[in-house]
Amino acid sequence: MINNFHVFTDGGARGNPGSAAIGVYITDENNKKLAGFGKTIGVTTNNVAEYKAVIEALDWIIENKKDLEKNAKIYFFLDSKLVYSQIIGIFKVKNADLRNLLFDVREREAQIFFSIFYKHIPREQNTRADALVNQALDNDIALA
Repeated sequence: MINNFHVFTDGGARGNPGSAAIGVYITDENNKKLAGFGKTIGVTTNNVAEYKAVIEALDWIIENKKDLEKNAKIYFFLDSKLVYSQIIGIFKVKNADLRNLLFDVREREAQIFFSIFYKHIPREQNTRADALVNQALDNDIALA
């Protein structure tokens, strides 16, 4: 059983809007990798991609919550100051698309039943999730 998850998420678009992808890297409290994935999400903005990365991570947690201890904590680490600030309620969400994505985040949070904490980190501390975004974009472009 796992006590805590550390979830690193990133989203990016080449062009804004442009070809976009998400990256999610999840570890346990001992820094052991539990999951890492990236995938393309079509043409969208950086901000939408950042939200979709959080949503994909929450979906993964919902699928794997049976492996969590009863009092587990989930720590999200985001390098998007905007998305972080909107999720924790510092910034209002004026854009309708982002507001809908925040609603999707809240719906998933309600299904988890564990404490979830969000922290903003510098890009340099989010290299694994960022690499997964770039890998997804590079592979998708290579297939085009």
